[in-house]
Amino acid sequence: MAELQRDARLEPGLYVVSTPIGAARDITLRALDILRAADAIAAEDTRNTRKLLEIHGVALGGRPILPYHDHNGPAQRPKLLEMIRAGKSLAYVSDAGTPLVADPGFVLAREAAEAGLRVRAAPGPSALLAALVVSGLPSDRFLFAGFLPPTAAAREKALRELAGVPATLVFFETARRCSEMLSALALELGADRQAALCRELTKKFEEVRRGTLAELLSSVEADPPKGEIVVLVDRGRTEASEEDRDAMLKEALEVMSVKDAAKHVAEALGLARRDVYQAALALGPKR
Repeated sequence: MAELQRDARLEPGLYVVSTPIGAARDITLRALDILRAADAIAAEDTRNTRKLLEIHGVALGGRPILPYHDHNGPAQRPKLLEMIRAGKSLAYVSDAGTPLVADPGFVLAREAAEAGLRVRAAPGPSALLAALVVSGLPSDRFLFAGFLPPTAAAREKALRELAGVPATLVFFETARRCSEMLSALALELGADRQAALCRELTKKFEEVRRGTLAELLSSVEADPPKGEIVVLVDRGRTEASEEDRDAMLKEALEVMSVKDAAKHVAEALGLARRDVYQAALALGPKR
C-alpha cells in the first residue's frame, strides 16, 4: 500500500485518467497514484467519482472535485486551464472508461494542448476495446463511429459513408434507441452482415449477443436490452474487381513483401488470400 500512497508531487498539467466501466477493481495502480497526488480532480459526475475514491481508499484531504460536463464546459474550461497555468496538477475522469472517447473531456484536453500545457494519459478500461475483444469479430482493423445521429436522414447518410469501410465498425448506443439503430444498420449495411451486441461489460449482468444484424434485431425486439450498449458490425464483404485488387496490391507492394501485401489486400477486400497471393506474385517481378 505504501507504493500507492507516494508523496511525489505531480508536475503541473492535465492528467486524463481512465476509470472502471463496471468492476471497480479494474482501475490501474497508476490511476490511483494520480488520483491521490493531483491537486484537484475534475469529473463528469462528482458523485460517481467520490464513490470510486471511497471504494479505493483515496482520501481527498481538502482537495476539490470540480464538475466538468457538456453543460458547464464553456464556463468551466477557462478556470481549469488557469489552474494548470498556475502550477497545479488536474486529474480528469469521466463517468466510466477512457475519457475523451465520446466524452466532454475532448475539448478540455485539446485546449490544454493548444495552450502548450502538459497533457498526460493514464490508460486503462475502455468499453470500446472490451467489446471488440469479446465480440468474435475481426480486431486487426476497426473504426470507432461513436453514437449515430438521432435523426433518420442523418443516420442513413452516416451509415452509407461507413458501409464500405474495410474494418469492424464499433458504435455506442442507448438501450432505448437500440432497436431503431439495428433496423437502420440492417437496412443500410445489409441484414446478413455479422454483428455483436455487448451490454453491461464487466458488470454482473454482462451479455454478448452474436449473429447477423437481422438476428440481433429480432433478438432485441423480443428481449429489449438494458444498460450500457456497444454494437459491433463486421466489415463489408462486397466482391472487389480485379482492377481494384491490383491497384491496392501495387500500393501495398511499394512498402510490403509479396506475402504481407497479399495478406493485407485479401483481408481488406474480403478475398481469398491464395488468389490474391498469386496476383501479387504476378505483379511483383514487374515492379
